[in-house]
Amino acid sequence: METVVRVFHWIVTIGLIAVVVLQPGRSAGLSFMGGGLEGMSSRKKKGLESLFSKLTVYFAIAFMVTSLALAFLRR
Repeated sequence: METVVRVFHWIVTIGLIAVVVLQPGRSAGLSFMGGGLEGMSSRKKKGLESLFSKLTVYFAIAFMVTSLALAFLRR
């Protein structure tokens, strides 16, 4: 059982790293001239940005759950 959880944990770990690296930076698309800061406050997440944000949350939750499972299985 521990081996299965450990393999799943590695898959989740690699997925979490990949999703975080692929996310666009917070400053992506901002311009310091022409009212760039004004548009920032009313901007909604679209497309891939929203998808990566949701995937990050799901992978982080899965990472925490598998970490706790491994800790309890090692007891």
